[in-house]
Amino acid sequence: MESRIHVLILAAGLGTRMRSRKAKVLHRAGGMPLIEHVVRTALELAPPEQVTVVVGHQAEEVRLAVARYGVGFVVQAEQRGTGHAVMAAREALSGAGGLVLVLYGDCPLLRAETLRQLVSLHTRTGAAATLITTVLDDPTGYGRILTDPDGNVAAIVEEKAATAEQRAIREINSGIYCFQAEPLWRHLGEIGADNPAGEFYLTDIIAIFRRHGYSVRAFRLTDSHQVLGINNRIELAAADRILREAKLREVMLAGVTVERPETVTIDQPVRIGIDTLIEPFAQILGETSIGENCRIGAGAIVRDSRLGDGVEIGPYTIVNQSVLEDGARAGPFARLRLDNHIEAGAAVGNFVEMKKARLGRRSKALHLAYLGDAVIEEQVNIGAGTITCNYDGTAKHPTTIRRGVFVGSNATLVAPVELGEGSYVGAGSVITDSVPPDALALGRARQVIKEGWARRRRERAQAAGAELTAPTADSAAAPAPGPETPRSG
Repeated sequence: MESRIHVLILAAGLGTRMRSRKAKVLHRAGGMPLIEHVVRTALELAPPEQVTVVVGHQAEEVRLAVARYGVGFVVQAEQRGTGHAVMAAREALSGAGGLVLVLYGDCPLLRAETLRQLVSLHTRTGAAATLITTVLDDPTGYGRILTDPDGNVAAIVEEKAATAEQRAIREINSGIYCFQAEPLWRHLGEIGADNPAGEFYLTDIIAIFRRHGYSVRAFRLTDSHQVLGINNRIELAAADRILREAKLREVMLAGVTVERPETVTIDQPVRIGIDTLIEPFAQILGETSIGENCRIGAGAIVRDSRLGDGVEIGPYTIVNQSVLEDGARAGPFARLRLDNHIEAGAAVGNFVEMKKARLGRRSKALHLAYLGDAVIEEQVNIGAGTITCNYDGTAKHPTTIRRGVFVGSNATLVAPVELGEGSYVGAGSVITDSVPPDALALGRARQVIKEGWARRRRERAQAAGAELTAPTADSAAAPAPGPETPRSG
């Protein structure tokens, strides 16, 4: 199948009904741009060199969204309809024989299995074109299917050009076609723009094929949701919900426990190993992979990260673009901002923030710390309140902490600085110079004790208070309040 199919994805339009300054195919559902869903589906039928995306509005942004898949691109500089989009690709594809599969970049729910069925029907019947149709209760906005007495497709009429009788037809054109390449390229130029919108409709190729004696068939799809495009934010939200529900079913059937699945968000590309537990309101986003027997706490957010086996992410912890090896722990209420690497058995505790830092095997930073631009080797203890001062107002500087170091609570490490293997840093120290191996570093003022100072201070305060409250001579002569001396008149 792969050797004879070229997939053409139309993605040049802005999508005015979205009411957005962003091209429609760049809007996201299920954690990916709409165009990415369609490209991934296309790649299940054809290799990247046989998948071409027609771009126009915000062409560079659309390219960037799917460039990593290695597909090709052609530019439709002026958007004058679907037929015009295919014409823009004619030069690039006209030398390719076999079949041309035309898809739309705003149909994220379309399944590869449906396209395989379309191609299979097309191949069996020998038609010049086969298109996916479906029946809608409300077909408003879609082209209607006109059939001949034998049930073949005679023509497709766009709603803008349809008569009242034709608009009553409920079988609609999905816009998804499988063509024999040779007649498509031979007759594509016969499409004209003689319609109220002045556009070149690809739907007109059906009547052209029939006029030349070719057969056109319909593949009627009962699951209409697959082929409905996204035209507004309501439809975008509906597609997002369908994709996320399908992803939740997928991971649960694969052996993952999801508590309160209706509260959990998992993006389409995410991979999760068996016996992992996902607690309520967790979000697992982007290109995240999670190993087996992990636990993702309630309200945690894990994005574009790689977690090994047996990793525990505490509640309300944020992990972004980071790696946690087997048995590592983070949280609760920790924040791994960017480019962190937590080695096997290491632990990051509550209210610890990390950025571009590596925490070695069995090392731990369990409370209230900031570790930025730091390399921390094995079996290091980072005390509560420790800060790596990595920014001097102009540039970032590294901190290196060698194996077996003990950093006391509330230490301030002013980078660039290195703590040698096995060294100690006393609690409350400000360290500005590197510390040799096995040394003790103290960077704080010497403690001074003044015996009796606190007692004398209290006595002075008590004496001062007594003077302020002592009675004057006049007040001493006044009678005490009683029944005969009311407090107020």
